[in-house]
Amino acid sequence: MTQYDPNLNQGPEGPEYREEIHVQGPDLADKVKEIIHEGNARRIIIRQGEHIVLELPLTVGVIGTLLAPWLAAVGAVGALIAHCTIEVIRTEQP
Repeated sequence: MTQYDPNLNQGPEGPEYREEIHVQGPDLADKVKEIIHEGNARRIIIRQGEHIVLELPLTVGVIGTLLAPWLAAVGAVGALIAHCTIEVIRTEQP
C-alpha cells in the first residue's frame, strides 16, 4: 500500500514529496533497489512501527559501489523484521 503526503514540504533543494510504502521484510531489499533505480529519491527511511531502523541519504552521483554496503544492510534488516514501512523523500512527485 502506498500513501502520498498531501503536504508539500519545501526542502533546501526545492520541494519534497513524501511517500510511504508498506512491505514485508523479505521484499525490503528488492523494493529499496527499485526505488534507487528510479533515481528521484533523496532519502529512504525504513521504519518498524514508529522506530527508525535505517536511514539512507541518497545524493546525486551515487554509484553502485557506494550503495553495495547500504543494500547489504537493508537485506540484513529485511531478514530480521516481518513488516516495515519505507518512507521515500523524492525530488519530484511520482
